[in-house]
Amino acid sequence: MAQLRLFASAREAAGTKHDTVPGATVGEVLDAAVARYGSDFAGILETAAVWCNGEAVGRDHPVGDRDEVAVLPPVSGGSGAAVRGR
Repeated sequence: MAQLRLFASAREAAGTKHDTVPGATVGEVLDAAVARYGSDFAGILETAAVWCNGEAVGRDHPVGDRDEVAVLPPVSGGSGAAVRGR
């Protein structure tokens, strides 16, 4: 089973930041997570980036017991004033 790491709104929707989820591919892991966490989590996946072991991958990417699948929803906020020195 793959290790699932959840960030930001994905973590909030699932109620956890880390879980162990069955699946032979990233898609199977995500489908199992949706079955476990529900429709709010499914909605977040529509815009989230998914990485396996630190690399962006597709749903057909194979996973094993030592692999980590990370769900990274888009993040926004701030005006950028601090970056521009204002």
